Amino acid sequence: MIHVTDMAYTYAGTAVPAVRHLNFQVEKGEVFGFLGPSGAGKSTTQKVLNGLLREYDGSVMVMDREVRHWGSDYYEHIGVSFELPNHYQKLTAWENLAYFRALYRRPTMPPAELLALVGLGNDGDLLVSQYSKGMKNRLSVARALLHQPDLLFMDEPTAGLDPVNARRIKALIRAQKERGATVFLTTHDMYVADELCDRVAFLVDGQVQLIEAPRTLKLQYGRAQVQVEFQQNGCLTQELFALAGLGDNGRFQELLRADAIQTLHSQEATLDDIFIEVTGRSLA
Repeated sequence: MIHVTDMAYTYAGTAVPAVRHLNFQVEKGEVFGFLGPSGAGKSTTQKVLNGLLREYDGSVMVMDREVRHWGSDYYEHIGVSFELPNHYQKLTAWENLAYFRALYRRPTMPPAELLALVGLGNDGDLLVSQYSKGMKNRLSVARALLHQPDLLFMDEPTAGLDPVNARRIKALIRAQKERGATVFLTTHDMYVADELCDRVAFLVDGQVQLIEAPRTLKLQYGRAQVQVEFQQNGCLTQELFALAGLGDNGRFQELLRADAIQTLHSQEATLDDIFIEVTGRSLA
């Protein structure tokens, strides 16, 4: 779906490229996470990919065509949910979706159905100026889904959302994958990436440091141990046991028989831990 070769982009008036020597591929039907701290180049890369920045170096192929060679028909195939909402404030949410719906030639979803999907079913008649940041973000997601695009670009789609609505948006992203769409997800939230992404790319200072599946990374960088919490003499105590031979470990079996174990935690690394280890940088 996406094939980027030695791509670089430098903003006018600056000497240092925002991104440089980027090489990666995104397969059709996968959720691909583009991860990094603020200022790493995530949004610049996304803007090149969705056609907003065309004066790039290298090659950026999307659906077997160089992005700079696509015309307006490109936007019949892609949907974009920006991190910073950009709606018509003096229109209602329903009117915003109805307007954008009229711009597409391909079949579109009814605004009322989309608003219900993102949890705004009872707020469609409100002016967008009355919306909170989280509500505007959800409206951005709804707008990106209007025409059921083949490729979705989603920039921090759960930012500013409460846990219930964040879960709703994550479920929508999974549903897009299930229908065969490709999702390019930019985020600095490693927990969201871990939940949703088939593969992730670590971006630091405009360069990709690593691309791999989250599960593979966690197994590679984690410890083959299990942490056991148990009660002993009225106190909560922890011990670590190697996973190898755990079933034959006498001490572990003793704790099981004593019915004292309260929690068991495998010691796989988090994506936050791995990002810091690989890049030497934090996500702050």
